[in-house]
Amino acid sequence: MSESFAAAALRLYALAARLLGWRPPEFWAATPAELAAVLNPQGEVGLDRAALAQMMERIDGRSG
Repeated sequence: MSESFAAAALRLYALAARLLGWRPPEFWAATPAELAAVLNPQGEVGLDRAALAQMMERIDGRSG
């Protein structure tokens, strides 16, 4: 079963808020391509689900 849109959006917003300091209006105004570009520290083209999951695991491992 795949994650719902609401759950995925909440997870991505939490990541953008924590890493970028974005508030809801900034998050919702960004396109998926813009969000992927700012979350991709290596400057690689594209951000697939596996790469995003790895990035989120690294961030979650640092917090707490």
